[in-house]
Amino acid sequence: MGCTTTSATSSSSSAASGGGAHVLLPPYPGAQGHTNPLLQFGRRLAYHGFRPTLVTSRYVLSTTPPPGEPFRVAAISDGFDGGGAAACPDIAEYYRQLEAVGSETLAELIQTEAAEGRPVRVVVYDPHLPWARWVAQAAGVAAAAFLSQPCSVDVIYGEVWAGRLPLPLPVVDGKELFARGLLDVDLGRDDVPPFAARPDWCPVFLRATVRQFEGLEDADDVLVNSFRDIEPKEADYMSLTWRAKTIGPTLPSLYLDDDRLPLNKAYGFNLFSSSDSCLPWLDKQRPRSVVLVSYGTVSDYDETQLEELGNGLYSSGKPFIWVVRSNEEHKLSDELRDKCKERGLVVSWCPQLEVLAHKATGCFYTHCGWNSTLEAIVNGVPMVAVPHWADQPTISKYMESVWALGVKVRKDENGLVTRDEVERCIKDVMDGDRKDEYRMNATVWMKKAKEAAQYGGSSDKNIVELVMCPCVATAYKLFDTKLVYNNYMKTINIYYKQLQTYLLARTLNMTSMFFQGFTRQKKDQLGKKEHKCE
Repeated sequence: MGCTTTSATSSSSSAASGGGAHVLLPPYPGAQGHTNPLLQFGRRLAYHGFRPTLVTSRYVLSTTPPPGEPFRVAAISDGFDGGGAAACPDIAEYYRQLEAVGSETLAELIQTEAAEGRPVRVVVYDPHLPWARWVAQAAGVAAAAFLSQPCSVDVIYGEVWAGRLPLPLPVVDGKELFARGLLDVDLGRDDVPPFAARPDWCPVFLRATVRQFEGLEDADDVLVNSFRDIEPKEADYMSLTWRAKTIGPTLPSLYLDDDRLPLNKAYGFNLFSSSDSCLPWLDKQRPRSVVLVSYGTVSDYDETQLEELGNGLYSSGKPFIWVVRSNEEHKLSDELRDKCKERGLVVSWCPQLEVLAHKATGCFYTHCGWNSTLEAIVNGVPMVAVPHWADQPTISKYMESVWALGVKVRKDENGLVTRDEVERCIKDVMDGDRKDEYRMNATVWMKKAKEAAQYGGSSDKNIVELVMCPCVATAYKLFDTKLVYNNYMKTINIYYKQLQTYLLARTLNMTSMFFQGFTRQKKDQLGKKEHKCE
């Protein structure tokens, strides 16, 4: 069961043999929402001199193009090299095999990298693979956990893991978290993760989500893909309880107005085929007029729900882009397809970030997965939330009640989102009495999200502290002394140049004001002389 290592490109292979600290990045195999943010964090690390290697299953790497520079890629086994998780009908068995075989091949990978002159200094791991921490530390390698859900959800899972919240999680305990000052909103029955509210519903996923906190106190660092301004209470609690640092939003730099990585325009690793055919159509639409409808890579709708959703979109009167995955297209009736063609596009996939950033997009009908929510926030787009599972109900509650960025749909007694409800929510966000409030709040949160990731922002400072502080680097064995010094000086030079630019601008401004005042004084003196001569 040997591991496999591959260079993404010849140039990245050359970089990989350079002098930067080598970092392994293993996300949960085949999970787009876990892979993309970890890759973006890897790009940040590469900017600071690291050499990142994406580590995922052999099956994923055999079916997906590599991300390219600055990454190398390496494969471990999940026990199902021929088909991945889909080849194992029992998800509990897949988790067991993933841990047993994955831990063995990860240990082999670390040994192989060292033998080939690329010793691994740190493993930044997805806590859905909690065994990656002890594999790394057993090899003398530092381990940093990368939590991909927001602090609010981390608080809930962490309290359950610590035994301070019993299961099933009753409403009173959701309220208790608010009363204790851990959360910024009072959670109702439908606002907590369903794994915690109904543990018998899917015990395998409950164990996987809560187990993220297994051994977290022993991790060398804990990172969260969020930013402090958007959930300050929760971020502070995570910092005090788990030593967690917010380092998000981990999106491509282009959308964060951060020029340090000017070519970083896409995630670079897509497990699904993508198409930009909707962009020319979008260019022809009026500003803020289009609804983007996308409910993630996991949620499945039956024919009845798709029929209600499609008719609700049509009745809203808004142009729309509706993402219906290729494995669900057969559920659409011919009548509904013809109806949709009158007002919108039905596509199997789309470049979501580009569509959200487009001036024509005015509303995002979303499952409120954390990555999609962050993408909407960074692009200033109000939302209609239709949560399905995992962290989505809690994120939806925050979106509606704390950040005031839109509304959450209300299901009927059969759990159906009716066409009337779809129409009502879209019109409420785009045409209702609060539409200006939603847009204003979207602009405010967009600015705060970008500021957090830019020079000197809260998340940027946490990353700089992580990678630049010599004492932290020495304690965690993350870097060579020379690399620490070089990266530290690089950051100092960046801020020094900013200071120079600021001082130069101030000097020019003061000089201009001086000469303007001097000129006015001379004119006044000449005017007085002329008056005396008269």
